[in-house]
Amino acid sequence: MTDKDFDQLHYVDFSNFLEQACGIVLGDNKQYLVRSRLTPLIKRFSCVSINAYIDSVVKGNRQHQKAAIEAMTTNETLWFRDDYPFKLLESTLLKQFSSNNKRFRIWSAACSSGQEAYSVAMTILNFKKQQPNSFRSGVEIVGTDISEEMLQQCRTAEYDQLAISRGLPEHFKSDFFEPADNDKLRLKSQVRALTTFKSINLLESYSSVGKFDIVFCRNVLIYFSPEVKKLILQKIAASLQDDGILFLGASESLSGLSDKFTMVRCSPGLYYLKKPL
Repeated sequence: MTDKDFDQLHYVDFSNFLEQACGIVLGDNKQYLVRSRLTPLIKRFSCVSINAYIDSVVKGNRQHQKAAIEAMTTNETLWFRDDYPFKLLESTLLKQFSSNNKRFRIWSAACSSGQEAYSVAMTILNFKKQQPNSFRSGVEIVGTDISEEMLQQCRTAEYDQLAISRGLPEHFKSDFFEPADNDKLRLKSQVRALTTFKSINLLESYSSVGKFDIVFCRNVLIYFSPEVKKLILQKIAASLQDDGILFLGASESLSGLSDKFTMVRCSPGLYYLKKPL
């Protein structure tokens, strides 16, 4: 595919569509990324060129729009990513919430293929082994993503050996997985029972998922403009219970974006505590 097959005007049109549809900001020098992600779709939908495919997206072809968003969504994840949020859960935070007389709820936003949500579930189950009387009112972990393909992967809860090898401790593998077809491993029913997965676009309403005690929104804000980041953080704050907790990615910060939270430094890591109204 030559440069003539993908002109600057179509790149700008596609960038504008993507930002309006799901908030992702491409910037000025990501033509190579768009080209590599959309090329398989040109073949799939029998379009004559990348420009023709973008024309159909911009003009409102819903099937092409959905496929383009799926293709451009980054689905990089692994088990127990960055480690410290899960250590804080097991060592400190779960104790704080374990005696509450209400259902304990955690949200994994932009959950990709489910490793974060299931890492939280395994952490809670491991905690309950030591504290069997904890969380008597139940636990619910809600994973959300814009990609239906990823959500289907989450619900299937089956992972190949490469995915399993990325960050999963050996004792969790033996405790919480069982053999599945095609040399895959499936999460056991006790882990799946704690989780539900729903389609949510972070630019739209969160009312369908309710209120949470803890929100994981990690390595997500980096893809958005400052204005969209502020909007998302405002809505996340509204989705948290009083004194609820927000985890961001290790390289992300609320500086200049929200006054709804107080940073709490820990050893290791940090989290953000929702300020009282």
